[in-house]
Amino acid sequence: MTKFYSVIVRIRSMDDPRPELKADTDEQRERPDFDELAPPDEVVSGERTRDDFFDAVLGLNSPATASEVADLAGHGVDAAREYLGWFERMGIVTQVADAPAMYERNQEYLNWRRVQRLREEYSEGELLGFLKDAAAREEAFESQFGVESPDAVAIAEQAAETDRSIEAVWRDVSEWQTARRRISLLERALQADSDGTASRRTVA
Repeated sequence: MTKFYSVIVRIRSMDDPRPELKADTDEQRERPDFDELAPPDEVVSGERTRDDFFDAVLGLNSPATASEVADLAGHGVDAAREYLGWFERMGIVTQVADAPAMYERNQEYLNWRRVQRLREEYSEGELLGFLKDAAAREEAFESQFGVESPDAVAIAEQAAETDRSIEAVWRDVSEWQTARRRISLLERALQADSDGTASRRTVA
């Protein structure tokens, strides 16, 4: 498929996976659940209060103060400041304002963790298979909507033209966006730096 091969060319020239990286028929595993590839990292799990704050920052969609994070976590402001400072040192959050201090989720870090999980849990051959499926999914959406990006879809207009509900079109557009994110993560998982670690490029 043209889309898939163009994706592979963007990664790097690649021979067949080494024999030890190929999964036997009986060893084929289920596709990765991309939403499950970023659970609370082992280093920040194991303590209820810490997990509460981690869940709170994962749910941030915009910058928040320590007080707002405390409310989301169900704990005190002083504890929020302590954990936010720790999360910032780890790269999980970024401080984006002072007086009052405001923090936002560091999506780059979370994407990097997802890529690391993919590299650790799946062989190169399996990752290529997942990438092929995701690329085929994106190509199908491009054909369906007649545009090259989900951002170019006018949902209400598309619903009226195809006699579908706005909700149905919105679901398709959301699935297309998800397919694009998966392609980006899989490309990064297949693309190693010279030291063997995955690139830390930001994925939208």
